[in-house]
Order: sequence, then structure tokens, then C-alpha cells
Amino acid sequence: MSVEVSWFSALCDDDYRFLGVPDTALASSWQHCRDITVTADRLGYDGILLPSGYQLGIDSVAFAGGIAPLTQQIRLLVAVRCGEMWVPQLARQLATLDQMSGGRLAINIISSDLPGAPMASVPRYQRTRETMICLSQLLSGQSVEFKGEFISLELEAPKAQPHAGQCPPLYFGGLSEPARQVAAECADVFLMWPDTEDAVAALLQDMSSRADTFQRTLKYGYRAHVIVRESEGQAMDAARLLVSELDDEKGNMIRNKSLDTASVGVNAQSALRLRADADGFAEEHLWTGVGRARSGCGAAIVGDPDQVLAKLLSYQKMGIETFILSGYPHLEECDLFARYVLPRMDHKKLTLT
Repeated sequence: MSVEVSWFSALCDDDYRFLGVPDTALASSWQHCRDITVTADRLGYDGILLPSGYQLGIDSVAFAGGIAPLTQQIRLLVAVRCGEMWVPQLARQLATLDQMSGGRLAINIISSDLPGAPMASVPRYQRTRETMICLSQLLSGQSVEFKGEFISLELEAPKAQPHAGQCPPLYFGGLSEPARQVAAECADVFLMWPDTEDAVAALLQDMSSRADTFQRTLKYGYRAHVIVRESEGQAMDAARLLVSELDDEKGNMIRNKSLDTASVGVNAQSALRLRADADGFAEEHLWTGVGRARSGCGAAIVGDPDQVLAKLLSYQKMGIETFILSGYPHLEECDLFARYVLPRMDHKKLTLT
């Protein structure tokens, strides 16, 4: 079975040579994020995640419109936050992006509090569910007649339609009970953050059972950092160097900048880090040091090329079909992973049936 292998462009101002130490050359900007994306495209990655954060960097949708004509084959996985934009306008923007990219758009749905407007988990995920239902219909060229708690629409589909004539794949993640239910009903790809292999297997089983109740089949994605070097010792040295100038106060400050610091998923990443051994490993080759200064994806796969590949293949055997990877600095680690591991993986863009 082939897998989709994607990289990450640091739109949310998340790029460091030394974790927690700002570097103006790595700050979120059009130039820097463009370079990461164009490099990942040239190196043969299947996709690139364009993340979204209000105070943390530059806008994902605007960036995608600018980068689409500068890339050749890479899929643009554009993160959008539910509630920030009225669904019909969002559908028109995304359909236009899909046309601009020649059908290379995918959508990462984020169920997040809006800046200045926090919302309890249950209604927030209901808003997300309604958004996903309506967005999927509009981007499939269908008219919408929907009356929900947050969205009430009776509307034709926008004339600007996706290149392939169907809704681009919807990627979505979350560990809370309402998040899992929304994913089972509405998502195409369920994304998860790093965890031990036993925990990943249990989550896959749970989500498959939930999807069955809706007579649906989910695909599964795994979002993680990587640190790969010619030898395991060199990889460990790189990991230690990355956090060598980080103190706990600075790490807490960085984590608390995010809008989702209290989410179940973020708390699970913190718990994973607390369960790790003295060197920060939650299990073999899964290092949680990155999470000391990051509220979301908080662990890295660390090792030599054989070890990193073996770890990824073990997830693949469980049923993971797409990987979204990153590393610090993102441009350099993008090249290292493409040199040492990517050519050894059977990979291609994920297709939906």
C-alpha cells in the first residue's frame, strides 16, 4: 500500500535552529514559507501542510493563492478555522484555489476557538460539523438546504467549482468525544498527533468503529516531526542541540500563544511528554523534547535512516495512509528527510474512493 508523504510550511511562525530562540531569518514570512514549499515540491513530497493561526503568522488561504502558480506537483493542504468565514464565501475561495492549483487542493479543517470569542467544546464541534457538511456539498457542486444551530442555508453551489468536480479531501483531527464523532461522520482523513504505537492502534480501532456507524470508511494520517541523520548518534546530537538553549519558562510562553492550549489533543501531547523517560523518549525513537515548546504536535521520530523508515513503516502497517512531517529548521530537515528516507518509501498522493 502506498502512503502520502507531506511536509510542513511554517506559516505559524514555528521555525527554529534552537527551539524557543527567535531567528529573524526563520520567522514566518512570504519569502521563507515560499522557499520551504517550493523546495518540498522540487524534492518530490506529495503534499505540504499550510497551517493556520491568528496571531502566529501569515494567512493560509492567501498564501495558498500565491504559492499555487509557483509549484508544479505538490498538493496544498490548506488549514481553515471553522467560523472565521461564512461558509459560502469560504467555499468560493477554496474552489478557486483548487482551480488555480490544477486540482491540487486539500483542506485541513480546524475546530478552534476564534480570536476573542471562546466557545465550549460541544457547540464548537457542532459548528464544525455544520461547516463540514455544507462545505462538502457546495464544493461537490450540490445546492444546499440546511438548517442547523449555527448555519442556515438555502443556496446553489458557487459557479467556481473544484478542478476535479468534487470536494477536495477534508483532513480533520481531534481526540475529544465530540471531535471523534464529527470526524467519523464528516472527515475523509482523520489526523492524529504522535503517540505510542499501542495508543495509535487503539485510536485507529475506535475511529474505525465510529465510522462504521455512519457506514463510512476513514483514511488515517499521522502528523509528526522528524530528526534523521546518517547515524543514530548524530540524530541524538541534533535533538539535544535543538533544545540546548530552551528553558521551561520560555517553552511555556510559546505553548500558551496558541488558541487551543486547553484542548484534549494538546493535553494528550503534554501527558505523553510527562510519561517519557529521562531522555524524553515515550518509546523507542519517539522523542518528546519538541513538545517542551510547542502546544500541538509535540514529538519527533529520531534516528538514522533505517530507524526512521522502520518507525514510519510500522505506522503504515497499522493503517496510516498519510504522513505530515516537519523538522527544525524546516528547510534543512526537509532536504535531509528527502535525501535519506523519502526515496525508500512507496508514496503518492492520497486518493479517495
